[in-house]
Amino acid sequence: MDLKIKGKVALISGSTAGIGYATAERFLNEGATVIINGRTKDRVNTAVARLKASTKNNNVSGVVADFSKVADINRLLKEVPEVDVLVNNTGIFEPKAFADINDEDWYHFFEVNVMSGIRLARHYFPKMLKKNWGRIIFISSESAVFIPDEMIHYGMTKTAQLAISRGLAELTKGTNVTVNSILPGPTKSEGVTGFIKDLAKAEGISEEKVETDFFKNMRPTSLLERFASVDEIANTIVYYSSDLASATNGAAIRVEGGLIRSIL
Repeated sequence: MDLKIKGKVALISGSTAGIGYATAERFLNEGATVIINGRTKDRVNTAVARLKASTKNNNVSGVVADFSKVADINRLLKEVPEVDVLVNNTGIFEPKAFADINDEDWYHFFEVNVMSGIRLARHYFPKMLKKNWGRIIFISSESAVFIPDEMIHYGMTKTAQLAISRGLAELTKGTNVTVNSILPGPTKSEGVTGFIKDLAKAEGISEEKVETDFFKNMRPTSLLERFASVDEIANTIVYYSSDLASATNGAAIRVEGGLIRSIL
């Protein structure tokens, strides 16, 4: 299927690994030009080299920026003044008891997970409207709806992203600009893979048993009953960033394996 995004310029925040990296790879395979982002020069350079090798598309570059630092974001915006597609993928998570989440934690999670996307969208959105084409995708989570009691501060940020996404979409009426959110479910990203390995080692069980127990005890409503792959999430992101998805706007698109027990 031709997604008709060849030559489009896509910026993907937090993309040296996991969902962001898989999304960059899929965009490059579709012929797009991609700017990836990470917090260190080494990780960015390594990811760029890997992407060039795997896709045979040299139209990929990287920008180092820590999204908890406004100065880094401002520098990124100067280096990348305009894009066709913005994928707000940067995010942090941490299981933590509610009583132990202090004010600094709440502000830090909001700064990285929410303000990062706001600052990028505030810059690129008016430019998209001016040229009458653009895509903004917020990578939210099923945790925006199914708030995890083990990390309520994370769930709060994911819900906030839905509000921002829908609000921006209201400003696109009559244009060829769309703003949507993607809600992945539990996904085997770099961080999750490491967590599974560490837990399996600590408890003396297999990684497969860890995954089975997680869905049995922590996410029993999942119909998929396994972690999604980063490629499964990336396929959805790139499709909704394309011309083929032009009639989808202001939506919260679920890729959570049926974990949320609702039709809408």
